[in-house]
Amino acid sequence: MAFGYAFFQRVAPGVMVSDLMRDFAIGGGMLGVLSALYFYPYFLLQIPLGALLDRLGARLLLSTALLLAGLGSFLFGIAETLPVAYTGRILIGIGSAVGFLGSISLAARWFPPNRFAFLTGLAMFLAMMSGMLGQGPLAVFVEAFGWRASQWSLGFFGLGLAALIFLFVRNAPPGAANQLKEKGEQVQPWSDVWRGLKRAASLWNSWKIAFVAGSMSGPMLVLGGLWGVPYFMEAYGLERPDAAYLVSLLLFGWAVGAPTSGWLSDRLQRRKLLIVAGAAAMTASLGIIAFLPVPPLAVSTVLFVIVGFAGASMVPCFALVRETSDPDIGGSVSGIVNGMTVASGALLQPLVGFVLDLVWDGAMENGSRLYQPADFQTAFTILFLTGLLGLLLSLTLKERAR
Repeated sequence: MAFGYAFFQRVAPGVMVSDLMRDFAIGGGMLGVLSALYFYPYFLLQIPLGALLDRLGARLLLSTALLLAGLGSFLFGIAETLPVAYTGRILIGIGSAVGFLGSISLAARWFPPNRFAFLTGLAMFLAMMSGMLGQGPLAVFVEAFGWRASQWSLGFFGLGLAALIFLFVRNAPPGAANQLKEKGEQVQPWSDVWRGLKRAASLWNSWKIAFVAGSMSGPMLVLGGLWGVPYFMEAYGLERPDAAYLVSLLLFGWAVGAPTSGWLSDRLQRRKLLIVAGAAAMTASLGIIAFLPVPPLAVSTVLFVIVGFAGASMVPCFALVRETSDPDIGGSVSGIVNGMTVASGALLQPLVGFVLDLVWDGAMENGSRLYQPADFQTAFTILFLTGLLGLLLSLTLKERAR
């Protein structure tokens, strides 16, 4: 639920594009920055949080983080100036940073290793279902009550979830200390935390896996998290709730693809095959979206679903990076991979926005900039190139011999 809440916060600005541009008098580039401020602290915290989870456990870190996210939502909701909105969005990013790593940390301690990839996918399934709520249903809520009310509601939810996690979550099953020691996952003393961070950061293979994962998650974060809804609105003349419901199908594709790819990789005991296949299918779909004339609405919807379903094949990256590194730095290397998946959104959301501003023809509507379908396609070439680089790099990944 914590990761689902974090993902809801991640994609929520996608249905507020025109409102935020109007209320803060900004263009696409600055809107991309405002949305991406969620990702910057999220990314910077991933590696140290991985080590802290190895040391402190998920319960304390998750509950504290959600408290910050709730407070950040209140601040964002009352913001009248851009700096205040920036601060609220940064707090939301800090508070959301523990959600996924906390989930997989608990999965590693409560379940056997041959269930890890599936449970990782299951966590992503719940996150994507939450992301779908942050599309069509949130768009309806924003139309009825405004974007500020949505942030206040998210603030109350975050505080309530923080309390529930503190009361009920436990870091490991009773009597698990000896089992963790046998697996080489005993709690690290503080003196070893920095050493573990340095070891994780020195592993070139971990960074390669992380880049591939980021190249596959970036398009989902850009299309599903910010620019997909305005693209559908302008390309097909849809109202915001209708466009949001269609874009949410991208997240549905990811929701189905994540546990499916995790289950298959556990079943086949093969990680690289699924990663390469997913990267190829996702990149091909992005190429059609970016370079061919705007297709019929049904075709675009199917392409968005494929981008989500195929991109979710990055889930085995988390199992692969743990299998190719020492068990006692499992949290740290997972933090590198998850950090890069978030960094892709932090880089690509504003980059797409700046390209939109470069090709913008000056048209305005209700105080916000009006981009043409061809402008979006030009900006989306960045997603295709990112996916292509990730595909090429995925071919070089190595799996541990079985």
